[in-house]
Amino acid sequence: MKKTRLFITALCVAAVSAASCEEWDPVFTGKYEMPEKVKPVEKTANTTIAELKQMYIDNGNKPVEITGDVMIAGQVISSDRSGNIYRELYIQDETGAIDVKIGKSSLYSDYHLGQWVYVDCNGLMIGSYSGMPQLGVEDETGEYETAYIDAQYIIDTHIFRGEIGKMPEPQEISENDLPRAISQGGFKSPLFGKLVKMNGLTYGAKSSYSTDHYKRIFALLYIDPSKDKGAQSNRIFLSDKTYGVTTWAMSKSKFLENLNAGLFDSARTGDGRAIDAEIKQSLRDNAAAVTMSQYFSFGTTDVQIRTSGFSKFCDNEIDPLILGDPSSSQADGAPVSVTGILTIYNGSAQFTLIDETGVKIINQ
Repeated sequence: MKKTRLFITALCVAAVSAASCEEWDPVFTGKYEMPEKVKPVEKTANTTIAELKQMYIDNGNKPVEITGDVMIAGQVISSDRSGNIYRELYIQDETGAIDVKIGKSSLYSDYHLGQWVYVDCNGLMIGSYSGMPQLGVEDETGEYETAYIDAQYIIDTHIFRGEIGKMPEPQEISENDLPRAISQGGFKSPLFGKLVKMNGLTYGAKSSYSTDHYKRIFALLYIDPSKDKGAQSNRIFLSDKTYGVTTWAMSKSKFLENLNAGLFDSARTGDGRAIDAEIKQSLRDNAAAVTMSQYFSFGTTDVQIRTSGFSKFCDNEIDPLILGDPSSSQADGAPVSVTGILTIYNGSAQFTLIDETGVKIINQ
């Protein structure tokens, strides 16, 4: 009888415990509080972007750490939503534009197109990446003139979000504007880093010292990224023709598809070695997304439309009307208008699309 009573008592205790658990751990059916909206700041710029870039020129075209009260303001003209711009924020004012190396991803959720951004430049570094002005912090390795501002404390104390205004209209530039801007360089010309529109680009570009082909791409493949990336024996330049690539860039899967289809079999390493079975297997083993440039002509000036292999549209086919005949030595493709960010790289014009909608066939 005692055992029976103890068993019944235990069942009762278990039942009460179970009921207690349900009472103290209910299913939440309410609503969480919405996060507090970021209040736009109100600050006053005392320095234009052009004046900021002049500091680099005044320092003998060398990187300079900014000291004192230097505040710039500009509107956001870039977005990393499509993945084609990464860890960078382009802002512009009436005098020019600058690439702010914030060093964070998903910036589009915090910095909206058209939003005013104020940058307290005290302690930051203005430098160049192959001729393109950049605002960041000192690179302690000495490899680059600036490094990413990726420490949250520095971001919070130097970069401030203001009101969201109307997105600036892209500045239309002509065939004559571009060579003039290139001759001025990234720090003197107000065009580099700005949102621009160019009408009349055609696929293909004049032959370079390394190729006789008019229509071509540029991509750099590393046979083994764990080894010396500067060694010519470890690099393959796809730059003398299109190699049958008809997409804006190549994701890892697209690269493997093209590699296995034999598209790159005729390529050579930097020191002239043919792509044999050993190299091909190493490329498979170390496959990664490939950022590419597609060559276009704007009048007599070459323009490289550069696309990240991590962008959402990297594997999208370029319209055959734009490409024309890939083996043709003339501009037989449909002319296009492009809207995006104009940059400069070692004296050549580069162009970055914010997304694929920035390319439109003219008169279609």
